[in-house]
Amino acid sequence: MARIVEAGSGPADINDESLSPRDATEEEIESLRHVVDKLPRKVWVSLIVSGAERFTYYTITTPWQNYIQNAPGDGAVPGALGLGQSRATMIFNAFYLFYYLVPIPVALVSDAWLGRYAVLCISLSLYFCGTLVQFITSLPSLFHYESGLAGLVLSMILIGIGVGGTKAAITPFIGDQYPVKPAQVKTLATGERVIIDRTLTLQYVYNVYYWITNIAALSILASTYLEKERGFWAANVLALCSSWIGVALLAIFGKELERYPAQGGVLLKAGKVLAYAIHDKFKIDAARPRYQLEKHNREVPWTDRFVTEIKSGLRACQVMAWFVLFHLGINQMTNNLVSQAGEMQLDSFPNDGIQVLNPIACVLLGPVIQKLLYPTLARYQIPFGPLMRMTMAFFTMAATFAYAAGVQKMIYNSGPCYEAPLVCPAAQRVGQPALPNRIKVWVQTPIYVILAVSEIFGFVTLSEYSYSKAPKDMRTVVQSMRQLSAGIGSAIGIALGPVSRDPKVLWMDVGLAVSLALSGVLFWAVMGHLEKNKEDLDTMYLSEDQDRAAHTGGEAGSGTKN
Repeated sequence: MARIVEAGSGPADINDESLSPRDATEEEIESLRHVVDKLPRKVWVSLIVSGAERFTYYTITTPWQNYIQNAPGDGAVPGALGLGQSRATMIFNAFYLFYYLVPIPVALVSDAWLGRYAVLCISLSLYFCGTLVQFITSLPSLFHYESGLAGLVLSMILIGIGVGGTKAAITPFIGDQYPVKPAQVKTLATGERVIIDRTLTLQYVYNVYYWITNIAALSILASTYLEKERGFWAANVLALCSSWIGVALLAIFGKELERYPAQGGVLLKAGKVLAYAIHDKFKIDAARPRYQLEKHNREVPWTDRFVTEIKSGLRACQVMAWFVLFHLGINQMTNNLVSQAGEMQLDSFPNDGIQVLNPIACVLLGPVIQKLLYPTLARYQIPFGPLMRMTMAFFTMAATFAYAAGVQKMIYNSGPCYEAPLVCPAAQRVGQPALPNRIKVWVQTPIYVILAVSEIFGFVTLSEYSYSKAPKDMRTVVQSMRQLSAGIGSAIGIALGPVSRDPKVLWMDVGLAVSLALSGVLFWAVMGHLEKNKEDLDTMYLSEDQDRAAHTGGEAGSGTKN
């Protein structure tokens, strides 16, 4: 009998007066409806910490393209350093590359020494210092080219470390706050018996995480208007005011939050497992204790379970590796698409504020996809698992840049400057900003809407997938591999810097669209077979422990925390 799953629905209305929940039998798991559990307060605290960090991030970084690209008082858009579009895009991508690479050493420190909680506290503190530097050096009374550039570089370093450390730790930290437990039977207020499903609950948690992220991203609107009307310093003071919230929440609720201790020996064992696998022609099963004993007469300090965890984690990393071009596409939203908007008629709207349409679309479309699309597909038994969702993310991202290329072509087909927006003699006016090409900036709207769908299918699913497949004591390390793929995408963005200018940028958009579409085809062809493996490591091993305890009369082990 097929499972009845309410995919993506919200927490069930549990009847508190019902009998205490109990572990479900296999028959009940197959026959009863699966629902999402109620989330404990510590999950919500961790989600708010992530939201505060994202609010700060978008507030401080959104004005950077204008800050770096444009000169002060030069045109209809704000500016400070006047380095031009190509160099501004390369600097922005260099920042992305830096903060995407930071999670790798941070993850090693987190999982081997400090733990995720401590890493978050340190990272968010550095974040605060970076926003403080950016605020001070952007004050009109203190700003000049040298101090502005030096302040930007220093703040990018501090913020990059802060963002990178937070990125590495926050996703697994949020998942840690939801307790590991097997599927349980509970009774709703209506009297219906349902299965509380951990996998569905984690899916819900990460959808809420993404939804909160996009609520926080609405700070783009406030930031860009402050930048336009008051100056860059005003946007930076807003970021400064929000940057302490995460640290404060971690301190206030520190005793309540799950803080699993770092397991330094785990990384060493994982390294040896990989070394043995490489030695035997890259076969991970060759690292299993029985194989090592029979073939090499060698006893190893790990179990079959540990090798299975490493194997699962490697599969998650393999999936993440495909997202290089996906991240490259996402990065365009904060640089080349901002520059594209600056070439169009803005109607007094900030050119870097148009990207606020993306989080608005995410906030509106997220619940529709989560509560309507997914349950409908599940009801009609139409397969739409995590690998299929990620495949669709590539195709929708390809559609985004196909449309972006079309918008760029429309700009070039419009006067007065055609393929040289803002710089041709016909656009120049004495004492006034240069005339943009005659096309409204709102033509960009579908870019951000399609991009939102792509992010929901891609990033939300990847967060859920990577957490459920990663070994418990190595989740920060596995998460850092996701940031590594993003860093490679940023490195490609730096290499594409010379074509991030008119009129070559049109062909860059075309190339991105084609490359992403091909990536989607290849991703499904190579990785689609993993769709059959839907096990969550935590749930799978907890069930094994309980089965073992039932046969031995002992108790299943559980994780410890500091």
